[in-house]
Amino acid sequence: MNQRRFTPGEAAPAAGRDASAPRLQVSGLSKSFLGANALDDVSFTIEAGEVLALIGENGAGKSTLIKILSGAHRPDAGEVLVNGERVDILSPRDSEDLGIATVYQELSLFPELSVAENLVFGSFPGRGIIDWRSARKEATEFLASLDVHIDVTKRVRELSIAEKQMLEIAKALHRRAQIVILDEPTAVLGGEDVDHLLALVEGLKKRGVSVIFVSHRLEEVFGLADHYVVLKDGRLTGAGRISETDHDDLVSKMVGREFARSSRSVNQNLGDVVLAVEHLVRDGVLDDVSLTVRAGEVLGIAGLRGAGRTELARAIYGADTVNSGTVRVNGVDVPNGSPLRSIRAGIGLVPEERKTQGIFIALSTAANIPVVKMLRRGLRVVRPAAERRLALAYKDKLRIKVGDVNAPVAQLSGGNQQKVVLSKWLDAGVDVLILDEPTRGIDVGAKQEIYELIRGLCEQGLAIIVISSELPEVLSLSHRIIVMHHGSAVAELDGETATEEQVMNYAVGGRGQ
Repeated sequence: MNQRRFTPGEAAPAAGRDASAPRLQVSGLSKSFLGANALDDVSFTIEAGEVLALIGENGAGKSTLIKILSGAHRPDAGEVLVNGERVDILSPRDSEDLGIATVYQELSLFPELSVAENLVFGSFPGRGIIDWRSARKEATEFLASLDVHIDVTKRVRELSIAEKQMLEIAKALHRRAQIVILDEPTAVLGGEDVDHLLALVEGLKKRGVSVIFVSHRLEEVFGLADHYVVLKDGRLTGAGRISETDHDDLVSKMVGREFARSSRSVNQNLGDVVLAVEHLVRDGVLDDVSLTVRAGEVLGIAGLRGAGRTELARAIYGADTVNSGTVRVNGVDVPNGSPLRSIRAGIGLVPEERKTQGIFIALSTAANIPVVKMLRRGLRVVRPAAERRLALAYKDKLRIKVGDVNAPVAQLSGGNQQKVVLSKWLDAGVDVLILDEPTRGIDVGAKQEIYELIRGLCEQGLAIIVISSELPEVLSLSHRIIVMHHGSAVAELDGETATEEQVMNYAVGGRGQ
């Protein structure tokens, strides 16, 4: 490819002249949209080889700040300095030329191109013939040096979510960034993938690369960050060394009130069995899985990534066909492999990929909410006025932060989009609700609201399945917990007495004591 080769984590040449200056200095940044402040006089610095945790609820201004640094937005006031030199970031190209690389939650990969083509895309020569053999060799060596083992000839659309995320991060590193912004990089990862990514960030620190790390998983923040910045409603509400704060203090700064830890579900007034799954088999994926869920009960599904949790949810919902086994709702068999018939039988699914599977991202909040009820009842007439009234009702009921219910749902934060997804199923009136990673990519304040909603639905008699990679979440919500390993349900634990150690023991294939 006739391009200069380099090692992973090697920083780009310094953009400024003052080696003693902070790597990045943000001073008095402000930005408003239609008169509403998204950022209001925000300032902070980050040194070379330092990890700065950027923390805040969804809608706090984090995305606006990131987009200013990446060149997608221009600030109304304030300045940005890189290595002591004032810079104007007027476009994404300006940001990249300054050595700033941003890895968003929404990946920017080309699904029909190969892993190698995506990785070296920015290194293509302006003219001449591309040496694809060299490109594949460079991609293989580069990924291997990061301990990322992906077949570079595979198309991106064939990769798992975790593989896509790791490729996106590798692509940013391939461009020799000296400042890397990671926006919720572990939100779609689990288990060893998370450990690998955090180790990769530690390696960047040692090479002098500065990292802005956005995460709602505060345990990651405390294990990785040197300093923190907390935003709320566009304003700076806290900043300092991570060693001088604690979990509850950070959460209080995020939500603007004293943090109250979530308690375990206490509803013991369980009703009859609503959902019965018997001997479900899907070759190579699910191996003879059986379970029941009663009215007013939360059944937690735990296990490592690849254990079959999501596949089980999809099979119960009818999105994936099974080779054998039955699913019954209130004693009535549900046809295999038919989501529509599952919906009409009273089963709802909130999928882990809400933006591609849970909502119509280009439609409004008002248009999204009634969709499931229309499917369930076979309705075909759209009534905009009624849809608007319904959306306003759920806006108040679920505290959805939306200015205009007729605006595209794409404009909402992740937590508010998740509330729109939940609103669809509540409006449809299902008996069984499956929640697959219900708080993934959602801030702490919104998590608490989702937890309260789940408990409220229990009190109303819904049968609920919660699938989560966060063990504290499973333990705090569940009456019973089923642990999966290699497609099998290997243990059933009492939610009142189960511990993280017990769950993890079964999740990795251990046996009971």
